[in-house]
Amino acid sequence: MIQNREAFLQTIATQLGHSKPSLMKPERNWKHLPQHEVLKEASADELVEILVEHCANIHTTVKICSQSTLKQTLEETFATYNNGQIIYSDDARFEQLQIESFIAAQQSFKWDPTQGDTNIEIAERANIGLVISDITLAESATIMLQSSAKRGRTLSFLPENSIAIIPKSSIVPRMTQAAEFLRKQSTVASCVSFITGPSNSADIEMNLVVGVHGPVRMTYIIVEDF
Repeated sequence: MIQNREAFLQTIATQLGHSKPSLMKPERNWKHLPQHEVLKEASADELVEILVEHCANIHTTVKICSQSTLKQTLEETFATYNNGQIIYSDDARFEQLQIESFIAAQQSFKWDPTQGDTNIEIAERANIGLVISDITLAESATIMLQSSAKRGRTLSFLPENSIAIIPKSSIVPRMTQAAEFLRKQSTVASCVSFITGPSNSADIEMNLVVGVHGPVRMTYIIVEDF
């Protein structure tokens, strides 16, 4: 229960010279809205080019495939990371992409909300975390993940290597469109993660250190027809 709200707001209103707090949202007629202008004319293919170009700046490998070649692309990427334990989200889109059975046949574990902390323990030991991006920002090559009981937030943080499948249809110009996407959702996840490549830190004397707070290596796989 919120307490003392009215008294708090009245104090602010008084300091602003008003007799009482305004209950109306102030109208803002901004002259310039640059956030809506950046990349607004870019086509879907151009957004892919921008994303791919930016991946070079964030130390992220990027591959492009179709639904029919996704399985092979994943297999090659798993091998690049020396295979090992894979943990992946309980996401219906794996079935839509027709790779659910392929992943299940690997040394893998699907996030299971009935197993509680066991999921985190397996994520800590896993070599590869595998997720599907909900929205992808071309401008910064950032994926957005909405956590849920079936899609644990540590999937992308604890494994040493991370793979994100990016539906081409999920690619938007920038954060502006991602915010619009979230506003349209009937419910928003308690944790929304924006991830730009592997963990990078240069806090100490500008020396870049990779993997301090998350995965050491990351691969984006863009699926052109999904």
